[in-house]
Amino acid sequence: MTDEKPSAVRRAVLLIKIVWTVSVIIATTTIGASIGWENHGLVGAIALAFVGLVAGSFLSSPSALLWVIS
Repeated sequence: MTDEKPSAVRRAVLLIKIVWTVSVIIATTTIGASIGWENHGLVGAIALAFVGLVAGSFLSSPSALLWVIS
């Protein structure tokens, strides 16, 4: 095994993947919480935020997102 440092392109791709994952999970959690708050109050906000968190973790992978869409 070689101990090569990752190139700038690999680090940029890794950063983009991290930002994508975090943004999708935050967006789905926020959407779930806001829908739950509007329709069911605090308990609904907590429950649908959890559902959004789980859905966001599945949708954060672009291949999983394409699989769900098709």
